[in-house]
Amino acid sequence: MKRFLHKLRYVHLKDLWAVFLLVAAIPLSLQLKKSRPHIWLVCERAMEARDNGYWLYQYLCRAQPQIDAVYAIDDRSPDYGKVAELGGETVKWGGVRHWAYYLAAEYNISSQKDGKPNAALCYLLEVYGIRRNRRVFLQHGIIHNDLEFLHYENAKIGLFLCGARPEYEYVRRTFGYPEGSVRYTGLARFDGLYDCPKEKFVLVMPTWRKAIATPARFARHLDGDREFRQTSYYQAWHSLLNSSELKALLASHGMRLVFYPHPNMQRFLDLFRDGCDGVEFCDWRTNDVQDLLRRAAFLITDYSSVAMDFAYMGKPLLYYQFDVDDFRRSQYAAGYFEYSRDGFGPVCRSGREVIAALSAWLERAEHNEAVYLDRSRRFFEIHDRNNCQRNFEAIRDWSDR
Repeated sequence: MKRFLHKLRYVHLKDLWAVFLLVAAIPLSLQLKKSRPHIWLVCERAMEARDNGYWLYQYLCRAQPQIDAVYAIDDRSPDYGKVAELGGETVKWGGVRHWAYYLAAEYNISSQKDGKPNAALCYLLEVYGIRRNRRVFLQHGIIHNDLEFLHYENAKIGLFLCGARPEYEYVRRTFGYPEGSVRYTGLARFDGLYDCPKEKFVLVMPTWRKAIATPARFARHLDGDREFRQTSYYQAWHSLLNSSELKALLASHGMRLVFYPHPNMQRFLDLFRDGCDGVEFCDWRTNDVQDLLRRAAFLITDYSSVAMDFAYMGKPLLYYQFDVDDFRRSQYAAGYFEYSRDGFGPVCRSGREVIAALSAWLERAEHNEAVYLDRSRRFFEIHDRNNCQRNFEAIRDWSDR
């Protein structure tokens, strides 16, 4: 009951409207269930088709056309066209038809825990056993923190697919899922991390901060731009981007500097531009994260799981962790992954350390260090182009149990 009351804090008016859409969708869902009993409904976030959901859906359209696969996406999304080009069926996110497919689908498959027509209402339906559907979690990134919201008692996910052996062992051991519900398949999007053209730019890609970003009505309220500029997050990253020493170092080696903050922080993108001449700023609507990772020569991040994708490609990176105590206290508790022991690059606490680590990499003729390559090889026990196939087979085999 305590958890239920806590969740009620997040209910919006649009969630109440979703109840009417759900009821309106029931007749169509019954028709779909009868005429198409084996629908695989795939999605990510409403506006995106760039992650594991898209990669699996693309595989189904091309390699498994016998599967009745449908992709849910907002028709205003910049990615809508590339989904439609696959020739499969799409459904508009959040409407009556999306609800009908959600209710009728044999499998609801997503890279996001909230990948459903309405996260709040579907949470109540699923976690409290009202809607007993087969839900497959493809994940958004390799889990390395203790994410309590993904524990079985809080998510009730049916099939939980993992991208690395240590992650799989950790989730299976500590998240409370029934035997056989957690599988190690590799992430579907890893199939796209081969034959990557390395361009001469350093990619800066920090993750978000719950205390600053979303949801705004429960986070610490910021008094406009002025208060955001006073956060350690802004000051640390803006100072780095604006460092004349860093810019001179990169320019001397013909390197560009590219900044792409987490989508939850993109509303502050213009504030980072102040005084940061020569830096390329990336908007999420026109820049695909995986494409940037594939092309970048070096990655600077903090706690983001994009480091895992970069390490999968054997590329060099560093972690800039200037606020580790605050991050652990206010966002994610530590899991099995210890950055100094398990990380795929040096851990830096200050901008000066970041510049020193970058300089050392450039002096090595842009080669990664053997210790980090070895950690990557051990972390990713499976390393091939068959991740989508294994995702498909895991879902198919689950249906046969």
